[in-house]
Amino acid sequence: MSITIGFLLFPDMTNLDFAGPFEVFSQVPGAKVHLVAKSLDAVTADKGLRLLPDTTFADCPQLDVLCVPGGPHVDFLFEDSETLDFLKTQGAGAKYVTSVCTGSLILGAAGLLEGYKATSHWTSVDMLTHFGTVPTKGRVVKDRNRITGGGVTAGIDFAIAVAAELVGEQVAKMIQLGLEYNPAPPFVGGHPDVAEAEIVTAVGAIMKERLDRRRMAAGNFAA
Repeated sequence: MSITIGFLLFPDMTNLDFAGPFEVFSQVPGAKVHLVAKSLDAVTADKGLRLLPDTTFADCPQLDVLCVPGGPHVDFLFEDSETLDFLKTQGAGAKYVTSVCTGSLILGAAGLLEGYKATSHWTSVDMLTHFGTVPTKGRVVKDRNRITGGGVTAGIDFAIAVAAELVGEQVAKMIQLGLEYNPAPPFVGGHPDVAEAEIVTAVGAIMKERLDRRRMAAGNFAA
């Protein structure tokens, strides 16, 4: 069985949104994973890591799984007609339309999550309403053939869940074991529901300017 999976690459994307799922998907039997961008020029992620696309929008085959990572400046893509048109075209034919973190906002801007439940990073999940999406908290949210992952590290959970859809639960469990994915974080506090209030406040203050800009861009898009 052949499975064609494609990741959208774009400047300032969050590397881990992509790297975790890529590691999982690359081990799915029969999978061919494409790194898709506007051109074959290197794409620089938000922390400086450079990623090399292997396929352009124009040359990308029809994908079985379309995956969109997030990033700190996803709102810049809300008006990027070339990227949104590519996602609309691929989304219409894909068996699964998926995202990690704030990649769901990009899918929303492409009109691919209207009427669906979806999740995003905890700072941005409420913004999905601007795209006609039903915001839903969770590490992985499935609604028909839309599968979305929560913030950054949820990408591994997300990818294992997608792998189970593609090749069955047993193979997905084997991939999980091979990766020794058995998380035991040193602190309880990876989500506002369980983090200390002062930590939530501090992180919110650091991200305020970015989130204010993103919220305004989402509202303007909806308007």
